[in-house]
Amino acid sequence: MLTDAPPRKANRAGFLESDQTRTLDLPQDGSLLTITKSIESAMRRGRSTDVRRTCAEFLDAASEFYKVPACGLRVLAARPLRVRERWTAELFGDYTPETMLIRIWMRTAVRKEVTSFGTFLSTLCHEFCHHLDFQKFGFVDSWHTRGFYERAGVLYHYARGTPFKKLFWVPVAGGRWRIDWPLKP
Repeated sequence: MLTDAPPRKANRAGFLESDQTRTLDLPQDGSLLTITKSIESAMRRGRSTDVRRTCAEFLDAASEFYKVPACGLRVLAARPLRVRERWTAELFGDYTPETMLIRIWMRTAVRKEVTSFGTFLSTLCHEFCHHLDFQKFGFVDSWHTRGFYERAGVLYHYARGTPFKKLFWVPVAGGRWRIDWPLKP
């Protein structure tokens, strides 16, 4: 993962605040873990209506806990695939702040198979964290900062019931950072 470059002037303070906000409060009632297990079961069945319903439950519970407006959700079939001369990219999910809508794709782009549960849940948590950036933190944009990736990771591991993994960051050109995976214990 690679962070966005910091803005030169406009919104720089918000970017830095996002970068320094590395964690989230988490509900202690276990409800997200229970809902997450329902999402996993729905994905095994491969029916998008069941996946959408359980993901909407997850988003509603998370929105209620964080005291933000609920966001909309569309669960779509195969990921869009963008092919250029020297690269290929898949879109896993996105968030539109103007409509507060998360779109998430549940099938792979090429083989059209149901994606792995971990990848799907990670994407759902990632897109919900964009929603939190606008609705909870009041940022004017939702940058991919170190703090953003760490907040999304905290939510993902909590919702999945797995131990949090510390991320090790290495600076790269242009004020950006990348995760140094080999240093992870």
